Parts: sequence; C-alpha cells; structure tokens
Amino acid sequence: MSETRAGFVALIGEPNAGKSTLLNRMVGAKVSIVTHKVQTTRARIRGVAIAGPAQIVFVDTPGLFRPRRRLDRAMVAAAWGGAADADIVVLMVEAHRGMTDGVQKIIESLGERTDGRPVALAINKIDRVESKVLLGLADKLNKAFAFEHTFMISAEKGFGVEDLKTWLAGRLPEGPWLYPEDQIADLPMRMIAAEMTREKLTLRLHQELPYQLTVETENWEDQPDGSARIEQIIYVARDGHKGIILGKKGETIKAVGQAARAELEEFLGRKVHLFTQVKVRTGWLDEAERYSEMGLNFSDGA
Repeated sequence: MSETRAGFVALIGEPNAGKSTLLNRMVGAKVSIVTHKVQTTRARIRGVAIAGPAQIVFVDTPGLFRPRRRLDRAMVAAAWGGAADADIVVLMVEAHRGMTDGVQKIIESLGERTDGRPVALAINKIDRVESKVLLGLADKLNKAFAFEHTFMISAEKGFGVEDLKTWLAGRLPEGPWLYPEDQIADLPMRMIAAEMTREKLTLRLHQELPYQLTVETENWEDQPDGSARIEQIIYVARDGHKGIILGKKGETIKAVGQAARAELEEFLGRKVHLFTQVKVRTGWLDEAERYSEMGLNFSDGA
C-alpha cells in the first residue's frame, strides 16, 4: 500500500472568487456557506477530502479585501492566518474579473505570507471567457508571482477540479491522516446549523441587511425519536433590523426557518425541529463572545 499523506490546503482570494464552491465540490458535501454576496465566509471552515492515500484538509478562508470595520479586520486576519497554517496555498482568481487591484495586492503579500511553501494558481469560472483571454491572464499572473502550477477550473461545473485535487494530494507531506475517514468538517454541528440559517437570511434579504446580523445555535437537543430540536438566536444591531427579518406578518422569518430546516434535515439525515428568535444587541459587532461563536479572534479586529 502506498504511503498515506495528509496536510492543510488554504484557499485564498478576493471575496466571491468561488472558494466555498470549490471546497464543497472537493469535499462532496456542503460544509461552507455559498451565496452571491461577498464576504459571507467568516470562520476558517475546514473541509476534509480524500484522494487515494491522501487526506486533504481544506481551510476555507474569508475573502481578502480592504477592511473597514473590526469584523472586517478580524476576517482578513483569519484569512492570512489560514494561509500561514497551511502546507499548500491556492490562490483563486475569477477569470472574467482578471487582475484586479485586489488580486494585485494579494500577490504582493504572497511571498512573505507563504514563506516558501508551494502556491498554486486556480483561475476559476473559465466558462465565462474565451481561451485567448484565459491564456493572457495566466501569463500575466505568472509573471507577477512564481506559482508552482496553474489550473483552469470551474468550481461550479466541476471542470478541472479533479486535476487540482490530484495535484494537491501528491504535494502533501507523508504522514498519518489527521481526521477519521468519515469526517468531512471539523466545524461543530451547532456552527454549521447557524451558518445554514445565516445563508438563508443573506439570500432572502439581499442588500437590506447583509452583514449586520449573526446567528447562534443556543440549544441543541437530540430527541428520543431520533430527531433534533435546535434553537437559534438571530442577533441584529438595531430595532429596525428586527422588523426586516420578521417580515410582514412574520413571513420572512417563517420562510427562512423552513428553508434552513429542510437543508439541515438533508444534511443530518433526520427530522429537525428548528426554532428561531430575533434579538436586538446594538453592540454585537464589538462583543468578543460573538466573534468566538464565528471562529474569529476578537483582538485581530483591533
């Protein structure tokens, strides 16, 4: 039998570059929140994928962007922290957006942040541009940084993903696996449940309330009949936000709860009783406890 390999791979890039979509496709299950909003991934979620004798542990980092608030700064610190902890770093760039100022700034920091470790380039959403544009972009990016390998992929459709996965598996250090074979994420189920509800809220509310809320799973009880009773609190920063989440005659929160419950039942493979309530906490963006719930370091936002 071939030697087992195991290690950490950090997916970095601008917000909305497709990191969560790629992670979920590699792992084969939905472990990271995916929306069309930017900056939706807050915690460093690890998804575990198996490729032959190798176990690849993915660190899905928040998108790298110019931080303005404490929460932003903590997210950016978590992203670079994920890269610093990894054996291999993969920079994801959107094909149709090309070499943006944001990508340029990430590349400028890559050398000192990765400390000689392998860095691969994954140009994502390749179905959106012509091959001539793709080749030009790959050339430009490789002149800006000495990437060890360049992959052309579509995380959404699966193009090129297996090639990337195989390459990563072969570059990881030899050693025993880090997680049990059947484990796909090291994120506590309470946090995954909270993320699912937050995703539904983000999709439903669009631009009305994108980052002024957080969801916490306050209580989780496994019932004698095999079902789970899950109680969650949605924290908002202002009174006016509470009405937006509840919606007319409670329609919004009801629809969000139903969608989150259905996804949780599919994920857990059992019946779920989900109860949500909305609470106003004017200063939650400055509370260390809220950051801990999201897997972020409060002091990184200072």
